[in-house]
Amino acid sequence: MKHKLFYIFFLLTLPISYAQSSMVKIEADTTNIRIGEQFEYKITISETENVIIPKLGNLKGLEVIDSLKIDTINSKLIKKYKLTGFDSGAFYIPRQQIFIKNQAYLTDSLLINITTVAIDTTKIKKFPIKGIKGEPYQFDDFKIYVYWALAILLIAISTLYFALKRSDNSTSKTFIPKLAPYQEALRNLKLLDEKLLWQNNKTKAYYSELTDIVRNYIERELNVPALEQTTNELVDSLIDFSNSKSIVTDKETIKKLKNLLQQSDLVKFAKSKPMAHEIEADRNTTTHIINNLKPSTTEENTETSYSKPVVIVQKPEIKNPNTITKLLLITITLLIVTLISFGIYKAISLSNSIKQPVENVQ
Repeated sequence: MKHKLFYIFFLLTLPISYAQSSMVKIEADTTNIRIGEQFEYKITISETENVIIPKLGNLKGLEVIDSLKIDTINSKLIKKYKLTGFDSGAFYIPRQQIFIKNQAYLTDSLLINITTVAIDTTKIKKFPIKGIKGEPYQFDDFKIYVYWALAILLIAISTLYFALKRSDNSTSKTFIPKLAPYQEALRNLKLLDEKLLWQNNKTKAYYSELTDIVRNYIERELNVPALEQTTNELVDSLIDFSNSKSIVTDKETIKKLKNLLQQSDLVKFAKSKPMAHEIEADRNTTTHIINNLKPSTTEENTETSYSKPVVIVQKPEIKNPNTITKLLLITITLLIVTLISFGIYKAISLSNSIKQPVENVQ
């Protein structure tokens, strides 16, 4: 009785559950392929309505190359796949589930054998080992050379800049040999006359330079600190030197010096405005003071020489490099640095591209 019930139950459930019948068939154009070859896997369904074909899956060792469209031929649906494999061995296409009118059907599994390609090494021509193929150049391949070139360029430009700047500063200085006090005083008076200060309403500046010339002459020639002393202190010092016969002068000269310094103080501090003839008289007085204030004794080879003519030393004319010359120098420097950097880069690239001797395959 139990066996009969089991057979009855099996027969009742067979057409309902996962059954294999003539409704679903599979086939392949070949079951033996070589690695990389393709074969066709086809599912044929004897029904055209309410059919669901899930995606082909659960493949191990096989790959789906293409899934073709479903064809309808003689009231049958045909689904084709292009498959291949890249590992040698035996691989199964597992059973696939197909739904027909909400009824599930299972296909048969299929065994596919994949073999390797036999190679006869005795008939293969032997070739030397190829070198490593170089990749396209990128910035990272030669950025170190760019950084070196920029560093060298910066050093060259900085050196050139400071060299030109130093040459400008050196040539801008006035080269004037040291003159004797008397010659220096006469030269400064001549230069003062050429400025035309009081003629251009710059009386204060004129008297300031005029008295500075006199004071500087007295300080250098008579060794008196005339630039630091006031008018009265300077006059008293000269009177003392005159009384002690340390200098050669007279009272009239000292008096004129005092009047000149007092006039200058009035112009500079009291805003006095002397007339033109008074200014010219003070100018002549200055020449008289310089000519009549002398040391009492003069040794040979002293720096003062009254017999020699006054020499006005002018600034030597030294031409500075113009803008075009500077630009030309900079351009040449940049060109030299660029050529050096490029040569270094090519030398390193050439050394890296030298290949080792290639041995033939034995």
